[in-house]
Amino acid sequence: MYIKRHVEDVVKKATKMFSAVLITGPRQVGKTTLLKNLLGNLEYVSFDDPVMLMMAKEEPGNFFQKHLTPLIIDEVQYAPELFPYVKMIADRSNKTGLFYLTGSQSFHLMKNVTETMAGRVGIISLQGFSLREIYRVSYNKPFIPIENYFSERNKYVVDISYSEIFKRIHKGHMPALENDEQDIGLFYESYLNTYIQRDVRDLMQVGNLSDFVKFMTVAAARTGQMLNYNDIARDVGVSAPTIKSWLSVLEASGIVYLLQPYFNNVTKRAIKTPKLYFLNTGLAAHLTRWSTPETLERGAMAGAFFETFVISEILKSYLNAGITNAPLYYYRDKDKREIDLIIEADGKLHPIEIKKTANPSSKDISNFAVLDNLGDVKRGSGGIICTYKEKIKISLNDYIIPISYI
Repeated sequence: MYIKRHVEDVVKKATKMFSAVLITGPRQVGKTTLLKNLLGNLEYVSFDDPVMLMMAKEEPGNFFQKHLTPLIIDEVQYAPELFPYVKMIADRSNKTGLFYLTGSQSFHLMKNVTETMAGRVGIISLQGFSLREIYRVSYNKPFIPIENYFSERNKYVVDISYSEIFKRIHKGHMPALENDEQDIGLFYESYLNTYIQRDVRDLMQVGNLSDFVKFMTVAAARTGQMLNYNDIARDVGVSAPTIKSWLSVLEASGIVYLLQPYFNNVTKRAIKTPKLYFLNTGLAAHLTRWSTPETLERGAMAGAFFETFVISEILKSYLNAGITNAPLYYYRDKDKREIDLIIEADGKLHPIEIKKTANPSSKDISNFAVLDNLGDVKRGSGGIICTYKEKIKISLNDYIIPISYI
């Protein structure tokens, strides 16, 4: 059964504005399924088909003689030879909604798109299912801890138990896993093999693919931590520049997200290193060998996985609203004062602390005060996202926020 994707409204809007719509994101998050359900019986071409790919690469002009617009093209990054023809057809027709393109490698895609299709393509980023989509919550505005958001969101809150949260964290957000008969471990083993054989080999020359798997495992064990290339390089047994290059592949493929630090001219003691998050907690749990939700929940990484899950859900709330550059940051200074997440909106900084606990306290927001003296930028309302069941105020401007409000 098809689950409605929140990004559908963004696709409809882009269709009316651009000749081409490009949906990027990791493998198997539902890019093609979304387009087929939204657009009906448009002709569909996949470059996972080697014969079709050969035709597109060797005879791109003839390809568009045979396949007429409007057209869905899947995994378009494998045939960059098509982009000049897509541009030419778009310019000649001067119509919108001619091409619907998908791809799982934004690194190559963005290069070709910016060079060839500037101004003619709407770019949309898709991740796997969000909690809102899974629980059929229709509310589709980006998360921000302000009263207007909460008053609207109150109408759509679904009660989610603590055990169900960790089942979701352990399973991840891949559409295929909504079928309860799927073996999670087998799925992710197959997913890794496909990803490494297709995307990693295509993006760069990796001498030893087992080293890349080890790198992914080491990186997954550091989800929610500040990025340290040298530490990862030491554990993997390769150079720091190699780790930096490999991490760019994970980022380009939508596997990881680098949360940037917030700093300005006033925050001279702020640390300027990004934090690393695996966007699919299920993949991270598989790589780090947490075999069940229960062992993960009780394990040493439970807090890091909970934080990673929350960051991923908040990011998806922005991506699904069509905001590809989400205004998300974190703060940490040389005095070790840290704020897990800062959302910047309308000249204000909204601080968020993320805690697995069901018993938050005012001590958890003590570091919010560092945002009170940042020049022209003011501190807005914030809160603690946690497993407490009710949304209540913990201070004049800050809230205890159940995870169901994301």
